[in-house]
Amino acid sequence: MKINKKLIIALLLIVTAGAIGFGLYFQTNTNSDVKEVSYNEFLAAVQGGQVSTVYLVDEAKIKGEFSNGTAFITDNPRTENFKEILLKNHIKVEEHKANSAIMNVLSTFGVILLISALGVYLTKQSSKQTSREFSRMSNFEAIPQGEIKITFSQVAGNEEAKESILDLVDFLRNPEKYGKYGARIPRGVILYGPPGTGKTLLAKALAGEAGVPFYAVSGSDFIQIYAGLGAGRIRSLFKKAREKGKCVIFIDEIDALGKKRDGLNGNDESDRTLNALLTEMSGFNENEGIIVIAATNRLDTLDDALLRPGRFDRQIEVGLPDVKARHQILKVHSQQKPLAQSIDLGKLAHQTVYFSGAELESLLNEAAILAAKQNAQHIDIHHIDKAFYTVIAGEEKKDRSMISNKDREITAYHEAGHALMTKLIAPENKVTKVTIIPSTKGAGGFSMNIPPDRMYRSKKEMIQNIQIALAGRIAEEIIYGEENITTGASNDIEKATEIIASMVKHFGMNKKAGMINYDVLYGGRNAGADTEVVSECRRIMEELYMETKQLLQVHMELLVKITELLLDKETLNEEDLNVLIVDEVKAAV
Repeated sequence: MKINKKLIIALLLIVTAGAIGFGLYFQTNTNSDVKEVSYNEFLAAVQGGQVSTVYLVDEAKIKGEFSNGTAFITDNPRTENFKEILLKNHIKVEEHKANSAIMNVLSTFGVILLISALGVYLTKQSSKQTSREFSRMSNFEAIPQGEIKITFSQVAGNEEAKESILDLVDFLRNPEKYGKYGARIPRGVILYGPPGTGKTLLAKALAGEAGVPFYAVSGSDFIQIYAGLGAGRIRSLFKKAREKGKCVIFIDEIDALGKKRDGLNGNDESDRTLNALLTEMSGFNENEGIIVIAATNRLDTLDDALLRPGRFDRQIEVGLPDVKARHQILKVHSQQKPLAQSIDLGKLAHQTVYFSGAELESLLNEAAILAAKQNAQHIDIHHIDKAFYTVIAGEEKKDRSMISNKDREITAYHEAGHALMTKLIAPENKVTKVTIIPSTKGAGGFSMNIPPDRMYRSKKEMIQNIQIALAGRIAEEIIYGEENITTGASNDIEKATEIIASMVKHFGMNKKAGMINYDVLYGGRNAGADTEVVSECRRIMEELYMETKQLLQVHMELLVKITELLLDKETLNEEDLNVLIVDEVKAAV
């Protein structure tokens, strides 16, 4: 027979409450018909022989009965010989201390019982909540076989990554073919690279091409506050995957659960979850047909145990697309959009250096939204230009009434300095847009400087980028004086400092600092605190600042012309700048 614990606790509470109530009733002795008298009246009644019984129940009051049977109550004087006086006057005295003791015991027992019952209830509720949480988290649903319609033909760019993953498709389709040669199916693949480059898309394309179920989870799903739940969810995921047979498990942002262990907190929940993942991946049977694909933006933060052969066998970089890949991506995302015939996607691909696939999609989507708002027949170049600004800097500010003419002029000189310096020292770079229209993200304007597509950056190019970044502040100083420079160059100074620090600390591009990686030399500690490194970075910054200042002073007239045109048109493109520079050259000749 199964005993209902809740019923037993409820009965105990009822019995305890009844006992306490009965005791209280007995202790108070039903005060409904009690006559309250003063102590002097009580003494007079004692001396007159009118009191028959006195009950010494508590210390504050005296209760008793007169000879005629009337109950009374009065104050207790708390004198030492009080009981003796009563007895000498032939008054019956009754004490109920035992009842008080019983009451104390019952009250104490009741409190203990209530606390115990509450503790049991809370423990059960916590256990149920943990069980519900685990049940909810373990409810994995795979995208069924054949429902993923994405294939590699729909993934533009990333040709090298696609070729590496295509091997896995054949593994999943024909594992027996590879088994004949003793080949083991790769258990895991890590896709790493900047955000928005198509890592998730590649994983879906793999499942779509192979025609197998697809599980998509995030690394943060396994980081739980309840001990053991993260590890339990890992085991539940792989159990369900084995039931499916051949399938693809995709873990996005795996660095959330797979970060390097420091050896100091080896028993915490994240380490238990990581250990469970390592165990499951090592426990696969040969050619089982389950492939785990993980994605991360930071491969260097992952634990070495994850990256060893037998777990994540392949590590594939999914980088930013080159100009050819950008052209293909733009073609894919423009297929369902009514682009005007005048739009050259090849030219747009050249203008979008360092754009990820997600940013290219966002660019065309923003342009489509703008065209829809205007009820335009086609998406034209004006929509593309405005969308370009939105993706780079945010929405244009509609209300500019708070911006003074002086601020507009400072912004114009600042952006003109960037644009002019780009044309003077890096003519191979394209200045696709210069604007002084402020954005909702806080930018007063910007100059879009697009370098050519290259695999590496040379020292010369890095120095040019530093000078271009400093040119905005220098233009302010030349026009308004050193005392009137503004805070508008804060981001430029940050970029210039990052480039100089990389040259000195990482790339060995400074003779005095030497060909040394200072982060390695200092064992990961802050190498920037080294006084020699700091002094050398500062020297380089000051030298480049003076060189850039001299160059802008030589071309002061051109700086002023670009600024005046910016104040008039607010936005300039490369053709506008080229016309000004050509006119300046002709005038000089």
